[in-house]
This record gives sequence, structure tokens and C-alpha cells, in this order.
Amino acid sequence: MSKKTIPKRNNEGYIDPTAYAALQKTLNETNDRDARVQRLIKSLKEIIDQSGYDLLNRIELKDRKTGRYYR
Repeated sequence: MSKKTIPKRNNEGYIDPTAYAALQKTLNETNDRDARVQRLIKSLKEIIDQSGYDLLNRIELKDRKTGRYYR
């Protein structure tokens, strides 16, 4: 999971605080969602391990709200 950044300047080189603020909010929400999914997958793997089972395949999840797939 990599943290992306949003440039404060537009293509012409001028500072664009409105676009920056909007994109930064969206990026923060996406990063928060990604972190939450990673914690969930880690917890599931721990439960599987403590229950005496081995995970044989990759865990795949789909966010009902956004439709995004996590693998």
C-alpha cells in the first residue's frame, strides 16, 4: 500500500488550493479505506491461524459501497 500525494500546482504551474483540497480529501478517504481493509485481512489471517487452519488461497473482498475489489 503506497501513500500517494497530490501536487498543489496545476498543469500551468499555478497554485490551485481548491482542487488540492478536494483531491486531498478524496485521497485521505481512500487511504483510510485501504488501511481498514488491510487491518481486516490481517485479523482474518490471525483468526484462521489461531483456529488451527491454513489459508490456501488469497482473500478477496469487494467494497459494497464503492464496488472496489481488494486482493
